[in-house]
Amino acid sequence: MPLVYAGVISHGPGMTGRAHLVENIEARDQLYAALAAQSQAIKDSGAEVMVVVAAEHFANFFMDNMPAYCIGLGERHQGPIEDPEWLRIPKVEIPGAPDLAKRLTTDIMQTVDVAYAEEWKFDHGIMVPLHFLTPEYDLPIIPVNINCQGPPLTPLSRAWAFGEALGKACAAADEAIAVIGTGGISHWPATPDSGGPCRVTQVRHRPTPSSSRRLSRTRGLLRDPERHDVSRQSHSRRKDLPTPIGHAIGPHSGHADV
Repeated sequence: MPLVYAGVISHGPGMTGRAHLVENIEARDQLYAALAAQSQAIKDSGAEVMVVVAAEHFANFFMDNMPAYCIGLGERHQGPIEDPEWLRIPKVEIPGAPDLAKRLTTDIMQTVDVAYAEEWKFDHGIMVPLHFLTPEYDLPIIPVNINCQGPPLTPLSRAWAFGEALGKACAAADEAIAVIGTGGISHWPATPDSGGPCRVTQVRHRPTPSSSRRLSRTRGLLRDPERHDVSRQSHSRRKDLPTPIGHAIGPHSGHADV
């Protein structure tokens, strides 16, 4: 069955976590209306499963084990991994589609090597899109991560090849599938970096941290971006590294996305 829906959406945490601070209420509500229409379009498509291609923020993967591509095979997923009060999205459990995910992974592996994970906790990169597109969290989700934050990054040519392989695998499946891409389509509007090239910050390898340390670091970054903004520390840019797809650590680590 061919793909029944394909679209994109920003995952800026401010869309939920800081919506109450917006002064232009009319513009905000226009955005919400457009997202509601997108949600309805997915329902009208008859999609039985949604594949969400995102870039997570060191919630599940760190530099001790950073796959270029990873597909979630779990029966259920949890999220958000961040503080629900900060993101203003309650913690929920979301169904997966393990059988379909395994078939997609097997098909994709014929042309592109991918990793897979049976455990996956969603951060805002997936939870914000789901909040708007599947607010009941009842549509099975297959998460897909493209490493956009931990150099060395996959070349754009390989990202294209991965997208082609994913599209062909979805088209060969029996289920009606919607594919959503989410990332940096509007991360840094009206900032000094707008319109300029993404900056890549080198992330140094360190001994394997526990999941609690990873979560602690993530929460600290989210709650105090000025203190934890690695883009302003002494790490120098690696000129031999490719430009990130979607977004990188750099300006995004301050969470200026809205």
